[in-house]
Parts: sequence; C-alpha cells; structure tokens
Amino acid sequence: MAEEGPSFGRRAGVRVLATLSAVIDSGGGGRGGMGAMVAGVPTRDDVERAGVWLAGRVVRTPVLRSPVIDAAAGVPVLLKAESLQRSGSYKVRGALRAVSRVAEGGAHPGVVCQSTGNHALAVAMAARDHGLGATVVLPADAPAGKVAKAREYGARVVLGGATAEERHVVVDEVRDRLGYAVVDAYDHPDVVAGQGTASLELLADADVDALVVPVGGGGGVAGACLAAEGRGVDVYGVEPVGCDSLARSLEAGRRTVVVPGVTLADGLRPSCVGRLPFEVVRDRLAGVVRVGDDAIAAAFRMLLLHAKLLVEPSGAAGLAGALSVAASGRYRSVGVVLTGGNVEPGVVARLLSGVDLEVAAS
Repeated sequence: MAEEGPSFGRRAGVRVLATLSAVIDSGGGGRGGMGAMVAGVPTRDDVERAGVWLAGRVVRTPVLRSPVIDAAAGVPVLLKAESLQRSGSYKVRGALRAVSRVAEGGAHPGVVCQSTGNHALAVAMAARDHGLGATVVLPADAPAGKVAKAREYGARVVLGGATAEERHVVVDEVRDRLGYAVVDAYDHPDVVAGQGTASLELLADADVDALVVPVGGGGGVAGACLAAEGRGVDVYGVEPVGCDSLARSLEAGRRTVVVPGVTLADGLRPSCVGRLPFEVVRDRLAGVVRVGDDAIAAAFRMLLLHAKLLVEPSGAAGLAGALSVAASGRYRSVGVVLTGGNVEPGVVARLLSGVDLEVAAS
C-alpha cells in the first residue's frame, strides 16, 4: 500500500474534462471565482460554534430507539435519524457551514465539489440557499435519483471519473476556469465541524458511552471524535469490508490507499481517508469495525421494518457496526449516527426481495 493519494496526471481526466469544457464553454454552471482549500485542524470549540450557527438552519433530528434493535444488541441503541435531515443526509450540516463562509467572503460567486452523492446534494442545496452557483462532479454511474435531485437544487452536474482522484481533476478545472471555491467532502475544517454537530446533538440528547459513525472520507467520524472529546465516550468508525482505508491507515500509522471493493454501501468507497480527518482521529478513535454486505443488508431491513426508518446502506452500515460494538459487552448503551436516507427504489426492492415482510415486521 502506498502513502498519501495515488499520483496521476491530467490524462486521468481527459474524457471528463472534454465534457466539462463543453459545459463551461456553453456558459453553464457558473458565476465564476477562484477558490482555495481552507487550512487548519478544527477543534471541539469549532463543532460547538457550528452547532450554534446551524440551529434553525438544519433539522434537529430525533434520537430514536427500537425494542427489536435493543434486544438484538443486548443494550440500548440510540439512533440519530439523519435520514430525516434536509437534503436527506447529515452532509448538509457541513455544506451549509462551509458554503456560508464562501458567501460571506464575497470573493467567489460559486462553489464546486466532487462526491459520490450526498455531499453533492448538500452543497447544491447550500449554494441555492446562499445565492451561489454550484457545479457538482459525480461518478459516471451515480444513482439517477441523486443526479436529478442535484439538478433540482439548481446545480450543474458533471458526470465522470471512476475514482475520487479523477473527479478532483475536474474540480480543479472548475476552480481554475470559473473561479469557484472548492468545498471538499472531508478535507475542509468547516465541513468536519458541521458534520460533527450531528454527534454533538446525539450526545446532548442521549446518555451513551459509545458512539458509532460510518466512514467514507472520514469527515463525519472526525467530527464525532471532536464532539465527544472530554465526555468519556468511545468513538468507533465503520467501514465496509474491502473499503477500509481508515482501518489500514491506523494500522500502518499513515494514510493508506486501497482499491475499494464492491459494496452495498456505495457512499463509503473512497480509495483513501482524507488528510484532515486522519489527523483528527488517529489519536482519538477507539477503533474501526469492518462490516460485510450481509450485515449491512440485515441492518437496513431492521431499520426499515422495526424502527420505521428508510436509511441508505451507507447509513445502515453504522447500525451494523453498532451491533458489533454492543456485542463486545463493554458498553451500557451505544449511539449511532444514521447518516442518510437517499436510497434508490431499486435498492430497496432488492434488499427486501424474498423477505416475508409481514413476519419480519412482527
């Protein structure tokens, strides 16, 4: 495994850049402005300030329990239902915080990001709320529902790039040609602080001694570590088997690249955990739980049929991990952030195929 991100040249994004050039030359997506990554490692104070600022701008989602899930875990499991959040995921917390700073600065008439879906939706919504242009770069095989929703929020959608690295090439092109500010999905302190407010609310509303958060690029779990700092709460990340950059990075003591495997949790497939999140979690995280697709599918069904929550597989991975943490017998109650609910109807049908719904829901 290599340290840091894989090297690549402009050739990696040639096909995508051709598409982008057509978009820009046609006048789409833009109100222009140069953007740069925000520097600095956020603190618990940043998460708390973000929480104050976000009050009234996002939904304070409920913390729920299910007797069936509690019985399966052997301890109370507190479910932070961010599937009910604006834009359908907790990503809107970080996006609103970051995009608001861009709008306040006045130097950038638009924002750009790459994402597998939820961060793009959140940035598109935040840009609309603040009167900024937005271009979002999604994988070529992005779910049709997420593409349509991003466009509904007013964003210009560019499809292409099988990996985050290839999509970053497109992001850089937008930044350079349109002058948009980059709102990275996880290597951005305002994004990390904003996402951490979901955990901050959970810890304020529920008495838990372990907190579990799904891991993609690591922004959410980094925010959770900051929110839990000094509270006597152990924080765990959850990664799909074969998409475990954070776990391998912690084992190696440095950021480690993986070739992501196939998983139901398509939002948890970056090739490498972010630099900023890794800096935050490396000395704070209690551990990382790896979960397979069978466990994710079972958690999805459990949430839908017993908690009455439609949670995407990437969010359901959190419950799968929480059940594993609970099974250790070390904790009296476990909290989990159910990070989003933007799931395609076909995925729901596939995961419920062959299930006797009347029996399963009883």
